[in-house]
Amino acid sequence: MGKSLFIAEKPMVARAFAAVFNDNLTKHDGYLEGNSIVVTWCVGHLVTMSYPEAYDPALKKWSMSTLPFIPTEFKYEVIPGVKKQYDIVSKLLNRDDVTRIYVCTDSGREGEYIYRLVRNQAGVNDKDERRVWIDSQTDEEIKRGIKEAKPESDYDSLSDAAYLRAKEDYLMGINFSRLLTLKYGNQMASFLNSKRQVIAVGRVMTCVLGMVVRREIEIRQFVKTPFYRLLASTDADEKKGLSLEWKAKKGSVYYNSPLLYKENGFKKREDAVELSKLVSGSDALKAMDSAACDLELTVLSVQKKDEKKNPPLLYNLAEIQNDASKFFKISPDQTLTIIQSLYEKKLVTYPRTDARVLSSAIAKEIDKNLRGLSTLPIFKPFTDQIFASGTYKSIGKTRYTDDKKITDHYAIIPTGQGLGELKGLNPTEQRVYETIARRFLAIFYPQAVYKKTAVEAVKDTEHFFANERYLDKEGYLEVMHYSFFKDKKETEGGNELLASIKKGDRLQVKQLSIKEGETAPPKRYTSGSMILAMENAGSLIEDDELREQIKSNGIGTSATRAGILEKLVKNRYLSLNKKTQVITPTLTGEMIYYVVGYSIRPMLDPVLTASWEKGLSQVADAEIGEDEYMTKLSAFITKYTDRVKGENNGEILSKCFNYAAQFYKKGSYGGIAKEKKK
Repeated sequence: MGKSLFIAEKPMVARAFAAVFNDNLTKHDGYLEGNSIVVTWCVGHLVTMSYPEAYDPALKKWSMSTLPFIPTEFKYEVIPGVKKQYDIVSKLLNRDDVTRIYVCTDSGREGEYIYRLVRNQAGVNDKDERRVWIDSQTDEEIKRGIKEAKPESDYDSLSDAAYLRAKEDYLMGINFSRLLTLKYGNQMASFLNSKRQVIAVGRVMTCVLGMVVRREIEIRQFVKTPFYRLLASTDADEKKGLSLEWKAKKGSVYYNSPLLYKENGFKKREDAVELSKLVSGSDALKAMDSAACDLELTVLSVQKKDEKKNPPLLYNLAEIQNDASKFFKISPDQTLTIIQSLYEKKLVTYPRTDARVLSSAIAKEIDKNLRGLSTLPIFKPFTDQIFASGTYKSIGKTRYTDDKKITDHYAIIPTGQGLGELKGLNPTEQRVYETIARRFLAIFYPQAVYKKTAVEAVKDTEHFFANERYLDKEGYLEVMHYSFFKDKKETEGGNELLASIKKGDRLQVKQLSIKEGETAPPKRYTSGSMILAMENAGSLIEDDELREQIKSNGIGTSATRAGILEKLVKNRYLSLNKKTQVITPTLTGEMIYYVVGYSIRPMLDPVLTASWEKGLSQVADAEIGEDEYMTKLSAFITKYTDRVKGENNGEILSKCFNYAAQFYKKGSYGGIAKEKKK
């Protein structure tokens, strides 16, 4: 009887698989073996795509004449630093007594690619290959994954997409990096006073660079616009009284007036003064910001309603990376490393997921996760309430469970297992775990309820408005008091006067005031908000509900986005402030933005970049073929290579470089430096 070989992506994962077997496993160099099974592992990638010189030694030298470089068949080679482990895995894959192979690499496109590279390089044939697809590394889930393992051929389309993604990144990177470096590298190097300047271009990397530079230019060119609002208060002390704000409603003297900045403010202070004179009959505000008055408003309407707020959807990788950036000031790459570690310690489910909901299968057994959390004092009060209310029984019928919104894996949630590992976690790891757990527990709680009151009052043709919103029922917010933050409970109760107002009441205004405001420039991206913007094809949408509604194929994938940012910072194209996690371009980064913009502009377009990712998803879903995708890719590379060869943007780029340089301090590395403080 033949043996079964289990191949994992990392040694720690292999040990987790080995632990579920009772097969007298013994340790060997690079693998474990028992009576009927063998367990081995990769160490990440063991095989990679060969550089152009592997096709022809002459291609080692960068030359315009050899571009575009698009081989008909791609070459692969073993990575030298991990050759020893590759040889071990290759030998095991081809052993005569190994008749079945269980593929246990990470359950996703990249994990599939890691295995396929190895098996193809090793020349594996005529083996019974099965794919193990799991959502956590708990013993139960591993056993389920093995029991339900499907034929590896079921994942051929996913493998095609993985190979195409690698070919696309390889071809765009090699062709466009060489092309633009040969064309404009010396010009950049001369400007930066450096010996050599490589212009590294990537399908996702360059698009992200463009997003950051564009935002910086928007901030740089932003002109503040002051505006002036008129407020009426029922008390001389504005903090004590009811404050109402004037707005230009239909019938107002100023309705649709060109003097207005939006409906509630004026472009010039003197026009706000004229309004105050119109409603009060006094010119007292002419020389001051606030003045006593004797003005009576009549209440036109009072609207009171409840506003209900649902618990947020569960975490996917992008969402937790964004929150970790805000909460703990750590980078997306650091967050992914932490959650990967929590996953390997069996504390949370698979991290590289885009889904924010549960599967119907896990929803049926969710009490297991909750019972595990109930053993932790910090969470026990919440799990007790959840079990008492029974809400966990119907979670499969709520918005938090939806099989249609899951591709590879459901959302990141605590498994309720591995809890003995918690004491060994560092403070940041513990806090990330708590953040995931609280988001999970919240979905079993009722909505938070706010009381909203809106009052409209009038004096002749002019209307004043007051709005108030306060928390009435805490609902799920009871769960969201993080141990690592100073607790800030939302104020309950409201303004007594506002609560008692009725239609037709008369309000005595004791003070009028003019408040000056000004428009604000766009915000710079943080490492976390950039991940969200990448997920939504360049649109930074802060609202949680709206973001989920318009969600589409983004730039990159949950597995790659953090690494892209890390590479841009490492290349010194972007600067990351570790204390604030704010991202800004470097001078080199901005210069490359102009080079690409005048040469291969589509590389800067988030929507186009996202369309490439969508195409890969279509290949994975067998909606389009590998050849069709490759034909479009080759045509794109050829078109822009030929175009760049035939043009010269040196003069316009010089102007762009000079424009950009004034905003950066000269530094020790080719004129690159930290951005000016603004």
